[in-house]
Amino acid sequence: MKAAAPGVLSLIAVLAAGSAQASAWVQPKGRGQLIIKWEDMRAERGFGPDGALADLTAPRTDRAVGLFGEYGLTDRLTVQVKSDWQDGRDAFVDYQGRGPLEVGLTWQVHRDDRNAASIYVGYADAGDGRNAGYAAPGQGRGDWEARVSVGRNLKGVGGPWTPERSFVELQAARRMRAGLPDETRAEFTAGGHFGENWMILGQAFGGMTDGGGARWLSVETSVVRRLGDWSLQAGWREAVAGREVVQNRGLVVAVWRRF
Repeated sequence: MKAAAPGVLSLIAVLAAGSAQASAWVQPKGRGQLIIKWEDMRAERGFGPDGALADLTAPRTDRAVGLFGEYGLTDRLTVQVKSDWQDGRDAFVDYQGRGPLEVGLTWQVHRDDRNAASIYVGYADAGDGRNAGYAAPGQGRGDWEARVSVGRNLKGVGGPWTPERSFVELQAARRMRAGLPDETRAEFTAGGHFGENWMILGQAFGGMTDGGGARWLSVETSVVRRLGDWSLQAGWREAVAGREVVQNRGLVVAVWRRF
């Protein structure tokens, strides 16, 4: 293993955050959705403190099954709950257990036919997994997150191979962590609808920790097939840049249920 890799692995927990789920568009009153997502990420190299790639001592594997749910309390206020079960292993880490459990509220600041803006505030309690050699007990417990999201619906361009309608969304978040460095995060999403039952999503999400520590940037592309109140999603995620994080990549599969 090259010398930079231990520093890469020392901040692997940063990547557990993944992409955001909060949205600029809240759920209508009395409506909601559940999303179950499975992720299988693997890495053989990592980004060192200078951003250069280095081989890891042993391959890194991270698997997670996540649950995300939201429900419209009013037409402007949505409650959100999310958590996951994580399993991660490499030459230094053997982690298994529930990840952080987060509960939050999203308030619709503005919404019209084309544009939307919302503010999210959430609280996360630490997971209960077994982690060999990383955060001490209690670290990461009592995290708070504030997030601002803005989105815009776009008309299609009318071509045979172009979406009938599309949207873009930008999110910016600040996470205040207990016992770990605070984080700043951002995510950009673009989606295109092809007919009533197909959608293609492209996402870029990243962030950084305070104090000049870890930085990460990942991209994800996926296809969503709607089947009535259900939807199936399949895609690929890959880290493209960073500092002191692994270069993970892998399959993402999700099932959506609207109610």
